[in-house]
Formats: sequence, structure tokens, C-alpha cells
Amino acid sequence: MLVSQIIETDFPIVNVQDKVSFALQLMEDYDVLHLPVISKEKFTGIISKYDLIDAEEKALLLTLQHQFIQASVLPEDHFLTALKMIGHFDISVVPAINKNGEIQGIITQKNLIRAIAGFCNVEEPGGMVVLEMDRHSFSFGELTRLVETNDASITQLNTYTEGGTGLLIVTIKINRIGISDIIATLQRYEYVIRYYFGEEDYENELKENYDLLMTYLNI
Repeated sequence: MLVSQIIETDFPIVNVQDKVSFALQLMEDYDVLHLPVISKEKFTGIISKYDLIDAEEKALLLTLQHQFIQASVLPEDHFLTALKMIGHFDISVVPAINKNGEIQGIITQKNLIRAIAGFCNVEEPGGMVVLEMDRHSFSFGELTRLVETNDASITQLNTYTEGGTGLLIVTIKINRIGISDIIATLQRYEYVIRYYFGEEDYENELKENYDLLMTYLNI
């Protein structure tokens, strides 16, 4: 997914000649803590609400230019580049600018969260397993094979290195809720399972047996 696919083209921007009070009102209206600033139609930076609060309301944004945050992405960047920018600079919006320095649209945190949700396939039902291992032990091919031997498939896989332990944390999402057989297979191959989310088959059987018993007792 590209930045150009999730930008808002009608999001407000401010000019260096606008007053502090005007920018603060826009932030209040749109429930954001940051706004992109332009000068002569070119992006000059991002202004923070915290910097505006400490300034004179009648002052021009131009007087705060030394406090502008220099963060932006290109429309053709992957959307995760915007996530990196927002996380690094701790900002609520990031503009997408073309090679001429003109703003093409804005990515807000809300739009970014929706994009991440789609990217991670969170709406699709299924179980999830989180494994921990040494980096050299990771094999996508083997994990895929072990899951597929149980008539299931991996629909999402993410990894990150855990600070402190240096362990590789592998999160896999599986295309069905019942994953007890998959858990057993992974354990048989000595994978360390940190935790998992799913519906165990034996729990289903217990519930079914309980329901049958209740039906029998009610007869």
C-alpha cells in the first residue's frame, strides 16, 4: 500500500503568514496536535500545538519557523514509511509532498491505523501463535510446512527482535480458529510458544458434551 492511497487531500494546512490563533483553532476543529505549514505553496515544516500554546496568539507562524518539525514522505513511498515518521517525530500528521516540495495530501494517525489494520489482516478471523527463537532458527518454509500439514495456512507473518533478550519474536496468523493440532505440531518440533489465541478443539468437545448432558438432564 502506497502513501498516495491513504492521504487526505482536503485536510487543512496553514501558511507562514497565518496567525497562531488561526492555527490553534484549526487544530481544535480537526482534533490534531500538528499542522503542516507552507510558504509560497511549498512545504516548510510541521508546527506543534505545544509550540503554539507558548506563543502570542497574534504572532505569525513565520516567527516560529525555527521550531517547525521537518518530517514528510513522498506519495510513492510505502505507507510504513509514514508510520516510521510519525513514530520517530511523535506527530499526529505527516504530509506527502512531491519532488517540487508541494503538499499532495496528509496522512493522519487515524488513517494510518486503518491502513495498518488492513495490512495486518485483523478483520479476517483466525488463530494466532507467537513464537520465540534465535534468529538463525527462523525458517519461513518450515513454519509454512508444519501449519499446512494440519490442513491450514499462514495468512500473516511478522517478526521483530526483542530488546534485551535478542530473541526473534515471530507472530503467525492462521486461517482458522481451532489451532490445538497446530500448537501440538509446533511443540513436537520443539518450537517455543510464547502465547497463542484461538479456540481449542478439546474445549469445543467439552462444551458439546456439556450441552448434550444438559439436554439429557432436561428430558
